Amino acid sequence: MGGGGRVAKVEIQQKKPLSRVPNTKPPFTVGQLKKAIPPHCFQRSLLTSLSYVVYDLSLAFIFYIATTYFHLLPHPFSLIAWPIYWVLQGCILTGVWVIAHECGHHAFSKYPWVDDVMGLTVHSALLVPYFSWKISHRRHHSNTGSLDRDEVFVPKPKSKVAWYTKYLNNPLGRAASLLITLTIGWPLYLAFNVSGRPYDGFASHYHPYAPIYSNRERLLIYVSDVALFSVTYLLYRVATMKGLVWLLCVYGVPLLIVNGFLVTITYLQHTHYALPHYDSSEWDWLRGALATMDRDYGILNKVFHHITDTHVAHHLFSTMPHYHATEATNAMKPILGEYYRFDDTPFYKALWREARECLYVEPDEGTSEKGVYWYRNKY
Repeated sequence: MGGGGRVAKVEIQQKKPLSRVPNTKPPFTVGQLKKAIPPHCFQRSLLTSLSYVVYDLSLAFIFYIATTYFHLLPHPFSLIAWPIYWVLQGCILTGVWVIAHECGHHAFSKYPWVDDVMGLTVHSALLVPYFSWKISHRRHHSNTGSLDRDEVFVPKPKSKVAWYTKYLNNPLGRAASLLITLTIGWPLYLAFNVSGRPYDGFASHYHPYAPIYSNRERLLIYVSDVALFSVTYLLYRVATMKGLVWLLCVYGVPLLIVNGFLVTITYLQHTHYALPHYDSSEWDWLRGALATMDRDYGILNKVFHHITDTHVAHHLFSTMPHYHATEATNAMKPILGEYYRFDDTPFYKALWREARECLYVEPDEGTSEKGVYWYRNKY
């Protein structure tokens, strides 16, 4: 109540929706973007990269040691402690996962063999076939935004959407779909190429002769499989000594959270109503790389080594180490202009919104740009 009996009016401002990313040819080149970035941002330091590995693994070890004292806590604090451990450990191990992902891009150091040894070790420990995924992920970076050649989370035009999808377009169906996607979506993609680009033949990341890979790459798939088999056998031995429940609590549930975050991060980077996709008549590498979205995960941006809020820079310069990506992003923004998009919607809200609004893609009606597709949600 204001003076003189006047009622103060409080206006609630709605956040303006992000406008579409321009789909015309950018007025800048990759070379111009690179010149705008300080040269040191492209320098990879083995010592600096190792320091992040040591820091993350030290935290993971401290969290593990903490679990050995949970039984000393009075009830119900001993039960509450486990979910806290699962979330913290899952977040830290997601950061470790991201570092192994950098190894696959050779952004970890100047030495490819060091990157591959580190990446193979870390990703195998998290049950990821390192070389198998490194190869398909490299193709994703080469074909981002292409409806014909991109590797993962490739949206379908309305005519190719499964018949049952419209029956899931409600809160209950949406929640069920997200639950399945976040829990078993990643293993299903690796094993059966679910949500991936269609191939002729059985496309599995565990199959050396899958159509994903060329003849010269098949030996690396065997290496990935042997590493995974070794880790799986080690986990089996641990389960026989410590018990399956112990293994699930200490390792299994945090890994489930890692997989959930991985799917969430990847999905939200490439799924947004403001992002275009292109068929072969329109696609080119630069426009595809710019059809990505930087997101805000709060404190988790740092925990996840900024793969979340510097993803545009990562797609433009994938060999750049994560510890320079924020500086590089800020340096490029003036040149990128309207071609840069950042959505600060909390990721859990964005996940629900995108699952509701981004169901299939279609070109705009009454336009000559028939090769440019945008997300729709009306059946």
